[in-house]
Amino acid sequence: MPGLPLPASAQHDEWMIEALAEARATRDSGDVPVGAIVLDASGVVIGRGHNERELHHDPTAHAEVVALRQAAARTGDWQLPGSTLVVTLEPCVMCAGAILAARVQRVVFGAWDDKAGAAGSIYDLLRDRRLNHRVEVFTGVRSEECAELLRQFFPRRRP
Repeated sequence: MPGLPLPASAQHDEWMIEALAEARATRDSGDVPVGAIVLDASGVVIGRGHNERELHHDPTAHAEVVALRQAAARTGDWQLPGSTLVVTLEPCVMCAGAILAARVQRVVFGAWDDKAGAAGSIYDLLRDRRLNHRVEVFTGVRSEECAELLRQFFPRRRP
């Protein structure tokens, strides 16, 4: 059984501000406003991303995957031990799989995703003891601000 989310810190709050800036970068593409950053073990940003599914017609171009790809390219390694991924929305199953494959140490997210979340709401893949890697999960960081971006986006997209 997965554990409870860990309490967030002031550092997580600062990192989420950067992830929110990435989410806002989707304004012109029509993508869902989700942003992510990846930090190395010393806290240096090594990857940034926002949703680019609409922009590139790529179903895998979620913010987390884009940021993980950039981090892996920058480090020259697909494994990112000691890293932290900060994302404005709870990762989905696909993104949770990518996070686990990359051996990310911790995930910090803002808004819960009650429809597709895989970090505690519907599923908890990141802390599933049956898998070969588990991730520390910190939730609710700037959750209202993260959720508000989504609340503003969807009425404009749906008639």
